[in-house]
Amino acid sequence: MIFNWNDIWLYLFGLIGIIYTLTIVFTLIVVILENRSPQKTISWILVLILVPIIGLVSYLVFGQSYRKQKMFNLKELGDLKWLQTLSQDQKGKLEINEYLKNERIHEKKNVMTLLLNNSKALLTGHNKVNILNDGEETFTEIYRSLRKAREHIHLEYYIIEDSELASELREILLERARAGVEIRIIYDAVGSWKLSQEYINSLREAGIKIHAFLPVRFPILTSRINYRNHRKIIVIDGKTAFVGGLNFADRYKYGIPGIGIWRDTHLKIVGEAASSLQIVFLIDWYFVRQEVLLDEKYRPNFKVNELCLIQIVSSGADSDWASILQSYFSAIASAKQNVYISSPYFMPNESILMALKTAAMSGVDVRVLIPKKSDSTMTFYGTLSYIEELLEAGVKIFFYKAGFNHSKIMMVDGIISTVGTANMDIRSFEQNFEVNALVYDENITLELRTRFLEDLEQSDQIDLISWQKRSKAQKLKESMARIFAPLL
Repeated sequence: MIFNWNDIWLYLFGLIGIIYTLTIVFTLIVVILENRSPQKTISWILVLILVPIIGLVSYLVFGQSYRKQKMFNLKELGDLKWLQTLSQDQKGKLEINEYLKNERIHEKKNVMTLLLNNSKALLTGHNKVNILNDGEETFTEIYRSLRKAREHIHLEYYIIEDSELASELREILLERARAGVEIRIIYDAVGSWKLSQEYINSLREAGIKIHAFLPVRFPILTSRINYRNHRKIIVIDGKTAFVGGLNFADRYKYGIPGIGIWRDTHLKIVGEAASSLQIVFLIDWYFVRQEVLLDEKYRPNFKVNELCLIQIVSSGADSDWASILQSYFSAIASAKQNVYISSPYFMPNESILMALKTAAMSGVDVRVLIPKKSDSTMTFYGTLSYIEELLEAGVKIFFYKAGFNHSKIMMVDGIISTVGTANMDIRSFEQNFEVNALVYDENITLELRTRFLEDLEQSDQIDLISWQKRSKAQKLKESMARIFAPLL
């Protein structure tokens, strides 16, 4: 028998083509049957059609949704039923206004009730809050507080990388470990990919428990890479806590060459809300290590004399509800006077986009601050793609030009403020594990607003007519990035 290699190759290529086409068609059917938002479904369909090979790999790695699938089981954390009991009790007290003596805070009761329902975010009252506005201020306060730890330190971070900041952190942790303080660390396996094994080993040798969140050994073969722990939490003795936008890498203190200083916002919280952040850490620790830590010493319910209402809201890829997204939407929808937002990566989904446009067209003063220069080209152009329609609705948009503004904050009506790890984008809403502090306090909101207005003085306001004159090439870049926005 004589083999005709040309025919064989044609047969093989034809067979591969059929298999590939069937795979693409099957993937398209799966995407459609997942019943996601039309925006996200269409984005994936376009990517699969326009760049099928890249699109297929991207979907296998980034596209599969876990919101309706539980990534881990909380049955062994049955003791957390007390959270359900407390949240039900607090909802009852909200109904009879037991917590809400301030009339302006009372107007935002629906936001509080929402968070009690969607994430059991307990309302805490006895808290003291310090706003930290840059890396120098934040890390100085973090290190000072860590040195005072007596019982335990719990640290959970998206990025820890070998750096000057991380070296100082290690020195403090090693000293506290020698003093008998329990120390546990969760770092994100992807965000902290620059963290050396030598660093990790040096901590473990001192008795410090440090573990990665969702380790990724073969990124191209797993969708785990798509679900990252973006939280930045420190809890000290269950009494003092930190949350915000700053990671342990030198750029968060010294800035980025070619872009400028790093502007950010972090909170130091002393009081009952520290226990709420502790709960977030303990649940994540259980996920990472299957170790239940529910001793009273980890949630001492420490109170201070000052009054400041705070709810800690967390959400992730496997949450029952998109809690942080809902908190933003509810707060914006409640606005009667103003909504001020600062976000480094601003790519809202349709519900937030509609809420902002509706608020502005209803006479609410809506201002959005975004960086003029970004550390991510694709997300930057994705952000730019939303500007024109927001300007047309009356939203005021500002470019921060003094450096890179990484703050993730929102203030509503001078009474609600939110500070945390979540960006105003689809990834933070649906895929990342995030945590925000919602603060119901006029003084804290005023302080954040004052700094926000100072940032606006170092910004350029975007004019609609001038913006519409930008080049067709830029508009094309924006449109292409917009297609990928739900996927970024």
